[in-house]
Amino acid sequence: MSAADTTTPAKVPPPRQAPPPPAAGKPRRARTPGGATTTPWLLLAPCLLILALVLGYPLFRLLSLSFQKFGQSQLWGFQPAEWVGFDNFTKVLGDGEFWQVVLRTIVFAAGSVVFTMVIGMLVALLLQRVSGWVKTLINIVLVASWGMPIIVATTVFKWLFDADYGILNALLSKLPGVEMIGHNWFASGPQGLAVIMLLVIWGAVPFVVITLSAGLTQVPAELEEAARLDGAGAWGVFRYVTLPILKPIIVMLTTLSVIWDMGVFPQVFVMRNGHPEAEFQLLTTYSYDRAFVVNDYAQGSAIALITVLLLLGVVAVYMRQMLKIGDVE
Repeated sequence: MSAADTTTPAKVPPPRQAPPPPAAGKPRRARTPGGATTTPWLLLAPCLLILALVLGYPLFRLLSLSFQKFGQSQLWGFQPAEWVGFDNFTKVLGDGEFWQVVLRTIVFAAGSVVFTMVIGMLVALLLQRVSGWVKTLINIVLVASWGMPIIVATTVFKWLFDADYGILNALLSKLPGVEMIGHNWFASGPQGLAVIMLLVIWGAVPFVVITLSAGLTQVPAELEEAARLDGAGAWGVFRYVTLPILKPIIVMLTTLSVIWDMGVFPQVFVMRNGHPEAEFQLLTTYSYDRAFVVNDYAQGSAIALITVLLLLGVVAVYMRQMLKIGDVE
């Protein structure tokens, strides 16, 4: 027997058993170090601090003024501010003019949002069916109009709708049987607010179009083709394929549009030369008028606070819709 045959054979270790799979319904979470949870908050801390200083103090001051008697005497220090509780809110909510302004603001914002979303969706859909250079040209025009300062855009619209020198009246007067020279578009509140609404829509449509165009690129072409093969027309494809995919974007755009259009101020203020008449008053201009024209800063603060609460209601609806969409996904 050779030496190789007399050596002791090496022992082979038994195979290791795989760990049991996790129980169903209890997914295992990867352990992260403790610093991973605090790092995002540390990075957000400067931004949160700036927001607290820029927004926190004005909101606190607005809240405190709405519960005080605060006019010019208190502003200049001749008399101390008096706490009056809910008296300012009682006066505001009991004023019929205030509710007319609220209704006018809601109608104005609703009309602006509906027309903005409809026009924006139509333009975004049309951009998917034009050539590349036309799409690029339209996008440049949209960005240019979107980037135009509000004061400049308002001045342009004032010139377009001027009673004596407006180009719109001149063009309409060239139609057979139409005489619009000297027509004052701001002689009545509804007609003047329609012009201001057109200005708001003109400034808001570019953002909606660009955002919806980006969302339309995420709609799978296979789903649209399958819907067409099943016999769906253009409206059916849009309703059952495109619209559900764009729903989160539409909800976001609608909510932002409501917030922006409820807070319209410079368009009305500049269009009416800094003195909006009663039939042109919205919540923002009405609050400004009560505070800086009537010099009742407390009531102006109360109206502004009520406006903030209305907008918070819109934000709550938006958050609820987004959470529903997240649960479905």
